[in-house]
Amino acid sequence: MNMGDLLFQLIFFIFLIGLFAAVFYAVRSLVGKGPDKQERIEQKLDRIIELLEKNHKG
Repeated sequence: MNMGDLLFQLIFFIFLIGLFAAVFYAVRSLVGKGPDKQERIEQKLDRIIELLEKNHKG
């Protein structure tokens, strides 16, 4: 095995690890942020409903 083959294998191995890490973090961020975003939307809608009810009564 010469030095070029070793360098290529090392670079390719680092690339594969980076690719798996990127996919892992992308999936983790998509799955982890779902409930938080939903909760914020519900809070905003509740606030809008409260304001509409106040306008309707007053």
